[in-house]
Amino acid sequence: MTDYVTVTSDAPDARTGAIKLHGPAAFAGMHAAGRLCAETLDMLVPHMVPGVTTAEIDRLIYDFVLARGGVPATLGYRGYTHSTCISINHVVCHGIPSDKQLKSGDIVNVDVTPILDGWHGDSSRMYLIGDVPLKARRLVEVTYECLMIGIEQARPGNRMGDVANAIQRHAEKHRYGVVRDFCGHGLGRLFHDAPEVVHVGKPGTGPELRPGMIFTIEPMINIGRPDVKLLDDGWTAVTRDRSLSAQFEHSIGITETGCEIFTASPKGYDQPPYS
Repeated sequence: MTDYVTVTSDAPDARTGAIKLHGPAAFAGMHAAGRLCAETLDMLVPHMVPGVTTAEIDRLIYDFVLARGGVPATLGYRGYTHSTCISINHVVCHGIPSDKQLKSGDIVNVDVTPILDGWHGDSSRMYLIGDVPLKARRLVEVTYECLMIGIEQARPGNRMGDVANAIQRHAEKHRYGVVRDFCGHGLGRLFHDAPEVVHVGKPGTGPELRPGMIFTIEPMINIGRPDVKLLDDGWTAVTRDRSLSAQFEHSIGITETGCEIFTASPKGYDQPPYS
């Protein structure tokens, strides 16, 4: 049985396993944090070119977030020492910034989570570097479609399984694999919270969506099989068959009539090409 709890202003920021139902003040905080998150990803557009290193991208994000009163949630999180995760080609998620240079043809996911006034913005986008083959561009396009199709199901009375099934059906219609090993999550004053937001499932199953819920939807879609493996660094997840992988992520809040996207791009840069 799923437990829900209405969050009050004096409630402790604790993980209890219950799904938190937030009020207008939380939604306002999440809109502000989400906007900073989206502005950070917008800022990167002219910098995502062949020759730039992922460490340089990480530094740009660190400087941008701090200059606007935020702090990267990943910095120091469980020993992680960077301000973002940058995942290239067959890296599914949690790629570590380094001196590796991006090259023409790469597809790159950048995932940022700035904390602003105690609230977490969380979003990721794909970037196309130089001349990207049609097969890779199509994967990126379908992955974005999966995200938005999932978000369409995020409304009161539906269940998490409705969101998951919509994503799974669209991806598998294109013969892509949907990653099972990682999922979305509750969000707010905590980086990760209940509920888990899986991206495969059956309609009518899982927790009911209720007004006040705040969480991420972040499907990871592979051209090949859905299987992944974790590298020895303890963070980087890659496709087992070395096939390309793509991901998009938004943070959303369930309202009385549907949902609000906190991390939409102010410049309309929600999916590439960004021009």
